[in-house]
Amino acid sequence: MAPAPQFSIEDVVIGRSARMRAVFDFVRVVADSDSSVLVTGETGTGKEMIANLIHESSPRRQKPFVPVSCAILTETLIESELFGHERGAFTGAVKDRPGRFELAQGGTIFLDDVDDVPMTMQVKLLRVLQNRTIERLGGTRAIPVDVRVITGTKRPLKEVVAEGRFREDLFYRLNVIPINLPPLRERREDVPILLEHFLRRFFAERGEEPRPIAPAVQQAFLRYPWPGNVRELENACERIAQTCTCETVRLGCVPINVLFHRHVEEQSPVVEAHQEPTAISLEERLREVELNLISWALKASGGNKSRAAELLNVKRSTLGDRVKKLGLEKLQARD
Repeated sequence: MAPAPQFSIEDVVIGRSARMRAVFDFVRVVADSDSSVLVTGETGTGKEMIANLIHESSPRRQKPFVPVSCAILTETLIESELFGHERGAFTGAVKDRPGRFELAQGGTIFLDDVDDVPMTMQVKLLRVLQNRTIERLGGTRAIPVDVRVITGTKRPLKEVVAEGRFREDLFYRLNVIPINLPPLRERREDVPILLEHFLRRFFAERGEEPRPIAPAVQQAFLRYPWPGNVRELENACERIAQTCTCETVRLGCVPINVLFHRHVEEQSPVVEAHQEPTAISLEERLREVELNLISWALKASGGNKSRAAELLNVKRSTLGDRVKKLGLEKLQARD
């Protein structure tokens, strides 16, 4: 058996808080096992990343890691996707096709959103876990499969079992090793680390050097509840990298929904570190936002004001007036 690779929390950009360190420590313990793992966590908390980490830290790491989102598969497609089909099994099945379990042979399959698997498929999935064989749709031959099964769910499966929408016997088969991922709002100390990492990555992808982050930006990110968790934070950082034209990432570069979310409306305003709370200027902040968005649109359109106006969903004449007001004439082209 090949030794598991050495890894540290620094190698995985998902968080370094005490709660996430506990998750990483547990992954080290269970990586060598072949037991089923059930990863629970809200959307965007990194369930697939943890499943992939378990796989890459296991003796199966040289074999495939096959992720499957059960939520996007219809009831008529899920059996064919998971178990494959034989030629002629249904209209359009012109040749034999292996399913995801066969593609993961020797490795790991990750079934995300397993709580969305229909009851009819749960019986067949239970049989696979018990017998370690699958049958392709339209076939009669039992095909042995050697895979480790990791599942993910956005809801505690016990609740889904209590509602009568998930088989209890399948739950116990999947829940041999449970791992719960906390939402980002419960580990806010990870937010600055993730913010810096994602901004560095997205600026690098644009061929640009990383930029300093103003303390007020970190405050804004720390105060926001991140209902979409790490995935939402990553998307926000990508948007900043695409639109920011400042030498330092400032409040004007931050997406509006992060600055003005209903859960932070009653908190005191975020201000730059050198400012007194009474000195904040709404007009200045709005000007920063407008300047960055118009600069982005002009750059994205190659300086074409007509196209830039379309990107911003404003009239060309309105954009022209604002370009002059903000002193951005050098970014526009003649059109």
